[in-house]
Amino acid sequence: MVSIDTVRDSNSHITRLYGPNLVAVFVGGTSGIGESTARAFLRHTKGSHIYLIGRDEQRASSIIDEIQQMYADAQVDFIKSDVSLLREVDKACHIIQQKEDKVNLLFLSPGIGTTKGRDETSEGLDKKLSLHYYSRMRFVKNLLPQLNKASESTDSGSTLSRVVSVLEAGGEAPLCLDDLSLKSHYSLRNCAKHAITMNSVSMEHLASAHPQISFIHSFPGIVRTRLGRDFGVMTKLAINALMVLAKPWEIPFEESGERHLYAATSPRFSSRAWKDNVSDVAEGSDGVPGSGFYRLGSDGSTYNPNKVMQQYREDGVRNSIWKHTLGVFAQVLGEQDVGL
Repeated sequence: MVSIDTVRDSNSHITRLYGPNLVAVFVGGTSGIGESTARAFLRHTKGSHIYLIGRDEQRASSIIDEIQQMYADAQVDFIKSDVSLLREVDKACHIIQQKEDKVNLLFLSPGIGTTKGRDETSEGLDKKLSLHYYSRMRFVKNLLPQLNKASESTDSGSTLSRVVSVLEAGGEAPLCLDDLSLKSHYSLRNCAKHAITMNSVSMEHLASAHPQISFIHSFPGIVRTRLGRDFGVMTKLAINALMVLAKPWEIPFEESGERHLYAATSPRFSSRAWKDNVSDVAEGSDGVPGSGFYRLGSDGSTYNPNKVMQQYREDGVRNSIWKHTLGVFAQVLGEQDVGL
């Protein structure tokens, strides 16, 4: 376990390590863990530019007004977007790409709490699976040029280029390999395990293809967020009762932001490019220091290698899952199916 004092100490050195004027994109940044991490990012950096992407314009305006009063040197832009739709993801990315040649941090935490069955978007994807997996990978694919640019050397001598996806690292399980989009095998349980496992498998694939970028899949633990705002009255009451029982294990909102900022910036979770320069590097999913992909628990510790992921890597399934993802992008957006 990484103590909160260690976390805060590491976060206090971000500007010294990477310099000022960092650029960060927070998808799902107008509430929950995305919001708390964005606030922590601005607390510990100088002259940074952040993008908050979400649907709630009124809430975003309130957050931005508060932030600008606290951090006069920070620049905050809101991009209104329903990121359950891949076309909306592309529009949001285009806005960022028009303004930025580099992105130091892509933080992904969009989600939805639902008890519905399969709920298709206008693009033919389940809304929950799209928010928890497809749209996140679309953001990564689109912003890879900016992430790669951020990995180039700087005056400070250290670079920050990192992707963090907040879901449930450690919960990887076997997939329905003949129905990855769950057209025929949909259930909330299957949706959860597909989103979790495909996040990890695809991020590991991307880390192998882009060793200069760190990819992190994190499990946040018990954090009181607005994820259940769309639930019915009875479900909300049940969740509130469970939260009371789980109070001893609950991670405070601000602490969650600090811990996710630590995951997003600590040299311990560096890419392969850091391997020869950093003495305290955590073990990645392969058990190899500096592997470029990490699965983190709520206390900042790394999970042991996962047997399912190892098998998928050895059998070539990992590449097939990414090929499937590109195929979905091609089908929905009509673009050429090209690899990374």
